[in-house]
Amino acid sequence: MLRAAHTLLSVREPLDAEVGVSEMLGAWWARKMPGVDVERRLGEGLVAHAADSGTPAGLALLSGISVLGTSQRQRRLAAESARSLRAQGVSGPSWTTSVGEVLPQSAYISGTRYGDTDEVICVFRYAPTAGTDAAHHALIAAIDHNSGGVLRDAWVTAKPQQLIERCEEQKNRDPMSVFAATRPERARTLLENAIQRTDQVLGGKPENPVRSVGISEQDLAGGSLAAHHALTRARVRSLPREAEPPAEPVWRPDHRAVLAARFLASEEAAELSDSYAASRCVDHIIGYGCDIDAGRPTRVSPSKVETFLLSWLPRRTVLLPEEQEAMPHVLAAWIRWAGARNELPESAVGATLDALWNSTAVFTNTYPDPASSFGLRQEVIRRLLPDGDLAALPRRMFAFPLLTSDLLADSAHEFDPTTREGRRALLKLDHFGHYESPTEHRGKHSAGGRTPSSGETPSEEDLAAHERLAERLWHGDPPALWNAAQRLLDRGCGRSVVLQELLAVLADTDGHDEEELRERLENL
Repeated sequence: MLRAAHTLLSVREPLDAEVGVSEMLGAWWARKMPGVDVERRLGEGLVAHAADSGTPAGLALLSGISVLGTSQRQRRLAAESARSLRAQGVSGPSWTTSVGEVLPQSAYISGTRYGDTDEVICVFRYAPTAGTDAAHHALIAAIDHNSGGVLRDAWVTAKPQQLIERCEEQKNRDPMSVFAATRPERARTLLENAIQRTDQVLGGKPENPVRSVGISEQDLAGGSLAAHHALTRARVRSLPREAEPPAEPVWRPDHRAVLAARFLASEEAAELSDSYAASRCVDHIIGYGCDIDAGRPTRVSPSKVETFLLSWLPRRTVLLPEEQEAMPHVLAAWIRWAGARNELPESAVGATLDALWNSTAVFTNTYPDPASSFGLRQEVIRRLLPDGDLAALPRRMFAFPLLTSDLLADSAHEFDPTTREGRRALLKLDHFGHYESPTEHRGKHSAGGRTPSSGETPSEEDLAAHERLAERLWHGDPPALWNAAQRLLDRGCGRSVVLQELLAVLADTDGHDEEELRERLENL
């Protein structure tokens, strides 16, 4: 890295230098090592190495990191080291005194009426005190709403005026094009939210597990976003803060039910023959729009339809056979109904319907059947996934493996994991070898109503600890809990060993600091 920093000595403009340093800092962005903070280890290690070099190249690199460092500590260490080198008489290129001294000039949002992506354009110029004649420049950051509002890409241009003129021309020529000025404060809020969601995906611990769809770490960290993420964060920090940023719409269950009822009572839904399947399908459509698409369930587009049908549904939801058959037809009715509400042109509605029918064959042929994939009966799937959250199936099977067996087939009502009594019955039978049935059972799997010996009776404390762990696994709270369990399983640990490790961490941290709990689990 320090050898590569020698190229910074020949750079004349601070923008070129900032882009170069940002590319260096992006070399290890989103890389992971168990138990190691890669950003801190490599970033601060580079700062220390540059400081020890005592060279102009080291000073140039430290000057860039003092502005573009990905943490406040990293920037502070780089600034202190740069001042120390200057005090020792080391001199750097002229741009080191003006790097990062930018003033926001204007901001714009570019996109289409479909609303799949917002390209936030922020125009800056270097401060007059910076002593540079560099022209204005612009940061362009693309926010992908179909994938949960993550920052999909970012780049810079030294010709912002030409970019703005082209966007204006596109808007005047294409009725589906959208381009409008916005306040720099609003641009900062939008970009900060997108950066936060991107960090959640890359960190593997999103606050809301359904926020990321159709996006992998490689999609985000493997492109040009890695090279520009440090510069993007620095420019966002230079924008003014919004005094009272508007909150993202919150769709309560009753609001979602009202929206579903309005759709089902509409003319567009009149031809749907199976009302129950239609109701279940529209619940999934609304849930995707509310949870993934920034609270915009009625927004429709070709890309959103494809993402919902081919990425979100197969990974997040269990559809009954009749619901799987009805879904394309319900979605088509929803597109016509929502498109009219949003005043989309007929051509846009038609293009969205074309995307739906083009995706239907793929959806029908590739939608997974959890019952056959996992070797489970449909009634077992329903017990494990009463909310239809397919992503929860592995961790719920781990928490309550007896639900997958034939042992409970004749008394499923007594082992309902959604109730406290059912959970405790499952845990007693799983971990302590018995449970007290409220009814007497007959048959080959009956325990004969036996009373356990005193040695088999679990203490209330042990049972409560297992119950807390099982509830957290059932709800995936926090996501780091199941991630830790999977790591231990991958290392060859048996289920009982994994459970004891998780119980020990919960005993030390449960009911206290959730951040401490996540850190303990990540290091497990």
